Amino acid sequence: MDWAEIMRGRVYGADHDDAGPRPDRVYAELVGGPLDGLLLDVTDRPERELREGVALRTEIGAHGPGGRARYALRTADDRHLDWRGDSP
Repeated sequence: MDWAEIMRGRVYGADHDDAGPRPDRVYAELVGGPLDGLLLDVTDRPERELREGVALRTEIGAHGPGGRARYALRTADDRHLDWRGDSP
């Protein structure tokens, strides 16, 4: 089992002990970039924010600790956010 397989189905920002999705929440999958395969809880996020893009903290992006990976909803798809690049 490789690292990517281990990370699939895990929720971005969740505690390691409780990293799986919860039935009472809505998730979108992060596609590409350093957070590929993780799920983002979008339950309380406005669709406009997701379409414009969200910057998610990550230590494994191009800018290392403190960097962010930017993701935005695919056109006509509310279940996948595509990677748009990294920022400091």
